[in-house]
Amino acid sequence: MSEEDAGPGEWPVLVRVPVEPVEAAMEADALDAAARHSALAVRGPLFGVAAQDRDRDQDGGRRWRVAVEVTHGCPQQARDALNSLLWFRAKDEAKSRQERRALLAAVARLENEDVDELTVLDTRYRVVRAEEYAAIDAQGGIETPRPTDPEPLTPDWSSGAGARSPRVDEGLVLDPDAPVSPLQAAERVALRPLAYSGTSFPGPVLADSARAVESHPDVLLMPAAFLIVERTGNGPWSPGSGLQATAHDARRTLDFALTWMEPRTRGLIPYDADRTVDARRPAPGNTEAAVAELKEFAQAADRLRASRCDEVEAHGTVYRIARSRRLLRWGPDGPEGPRPSDISTHAPAVLHPRLDEDGTVRVDDPAGDEPTS
Repeated sequence: MSEEDAGPGEWPVLVRVPVEPVEAAMEADALDAAARHSALAVRGPLFGVAAQDRDRDQDGGRRWRVAVEVTHGCPQQARDALNSLLWFRAKDEAKSRQERRALLAAVARLENEDVDELTVLDTRYRVVRAEEYAAIDAQGGIETPRPTDPEPLTPDWSSGAGARSPRVDEGLVLDPDAPVSPLQAAERVALRPLAYSGTSFPGPVLADSARAVESHPDVLLMPAAFLIVERTGNGPWSPGSGLQATAHDARRTLDFALTWMEPRTRGLIPYDADRTVDARRPAPGNTEAAVAELKEFAQAADRLRASRCDEVEAHGTVYRIARSRRLLRWGPDGPEGPRPSDISTHAPAVLHPRLDEDGTVRVDDPAGDEPTS
């Protein structure tokens, strides 16, 4: 039976039994997490761009690499990111006018069309769609980071321009033929039939989801990412940040939100105050009530710094570091692209100044001018 004819449960999965101590610890960690979290909450799709270099994959392999992180909320955001990637490559990396011309032609298409796949200089780019989900326990709690999830040896709590964080999906290779651990294999096979259901979804969304199980019967599990979720009272959990590569990066984002952003949002610190003014270092002259509110935010942030703390509460809101998972559906021709029912928030547009074929930025040229030869 060929892969084109295989159903959701028939694509082979290569399993590798963990033998190294670190791998064995991660597998034991995953087993404990599976016992604690018996259900999944599906948040919805995320989009990015995968690339396949034809000259590097002549052995017929199915490997792709992530060119634009799979974190974007709609297909057009991923297309825009690809537009910028190719524009800066034309500006800074092209080695000849011919190479720059090919890159600029691709940019021109992305400025005017809903392009989900194109080939540029022997590299095939595809906008890809991942499903984001999280594990939940019997009480509806979202899974927090696991002990074996990567953490920096020395936590860096700096924010702003001085902060250094790994990018989500940086250097990630997508290979459905790579060996996985037994629990990863079990999760992968179990999620192959995953499709939307229920009356809350429009008919076209349900139809596209069911069709994807047949057209892309395999799934590939991406590395875990992390984000802030928050809940007030008995309300639902809601996302409070974008995805981060490590749990510490999410904690650092939360530290900044509690000490800098929340006080300004609530009017406890003026937006035009000096950047160094925050809940830990308030400006003089605050009222006693404002000082008390700022102190509660600062104490919650201090608990984050004291240890690998994944949940704090301030002013009636619980903030949690959540462990997010993503899966890519995979078919005979590679990862799934956007579905017809996926909606973009905006149309294609010109994002950068015009470049000519010599790499000169033409800031004063009208947006519709062609690059000069």
